[in-house]
Amino acid sequence: MKVLVTGGGSMLLGGVAAALAARGDEVVCLQRRPIHVPDGVRQVQGDVRQPDAVRSAAEGCDAILHGAARVGVLGTWDDFRSVNVDGTSNVLAAARAAGVSRVVHVSTPSVAHSGHSLVGAGADAAVTGRKGAFYAESKALAELLALAANSPELAVVAIRPHLVWGPGDTQLVGRIVERAAAGRLVMVGDGSALVDTTYIDNAVSAHVAALDAVRPGAVCAGSAYVVANGEPRTVRELVEGICRAAGVPFAPREVPAGLAVRVGGLVERLWPRFRDGEPPITRFVAEQLGTAHWFDPRPMRDDIGWRPHVTLDEGFELLRQSFARSAA
Repeated sequence: MKVLVTGGGSMLLGGVAAALAARGDEVVCLQRRPIHVPDGVRQVQGDVRQPDAVRSAAEGCDAILHGAARVGVLGTWDDFRSVNVDGTSNVLAAARAAGVSRVVHVSTPSVAHSGHSLVGAGADAAVTGRKGAFYAESKALAELLALAANSPELAVVAIRPHLVWGPGDTQLVGRIVERAAAGRLVMVGDGSALVDTTYIDNAVSAHVAALDAVRPGAVCAGSAYVVANGEPRTVRELVEGICRAAGVPFAPREVPAGLAVRVGGLVERLWPRFRDGEPPITRFVAEQLGTAHWFDPRPMRDDIGWRPHVTLDEGFELLRQSFARSAA
């Protein structure tokens, strides 16, 4: 296939682009700024907020894997809406104009997470109306827009990868290691909440499998799926495993969950006034770390034919090896 990938600068989407190119697909990455791309991948400069740029990049493509998004908590509603909602609308319009037959929309479990525990959950319908949660709200609207575009001519599937981590991850792994090394590691509650995560190689293979499976009339067309390893572990176990792999001390300070949520909300509001970059804690992060959220892996297996092939323990060992190579 000839595949357009948006958001190839991220660890996940860059990995997907590389995997598609490695198996022989023709891959085009639409990027706002130059990035390193593997052999066989063509890079196009442009922004998903620019309809003409997206339409030009999609010409001649058979499929689109749309992952470009604004993430985090900093920014205005217009910032998040213009990229996540309007950008998705532009991608869908370009797909129709180019005669693309399949689209994989990269979503997030946060579109359906309202702060309550999720135990063996499926991909519940996206929830809108969350004031102040600009990322989750805009991604929910984007997913609803994408799935509504599913038709006999254009098959659309939404994939929600959950807490992707692995070597090179600057988000989850990078932040945990940095704070642990500085003696500033905090645990929300006692760290006993069960959560699912996704090792990077599994997340990549899941998106490739979804791209292959979705086609007009396929059982997965028009639906959303959560991707995870299917191995719920406590937050404490996960953070300790990452610290052990990186060779940094695991000595967290415990903060009651309710207090962490309140502090996170306060930090969210005040941080942009005094500091740059992402805040160390937000209400959403506190809720994620203090409540159980793990998912039923069977829909991805049954409808898309995907199973994770790297276990969490294998992932921790691969992470350890990566840190060891970096230190050598």
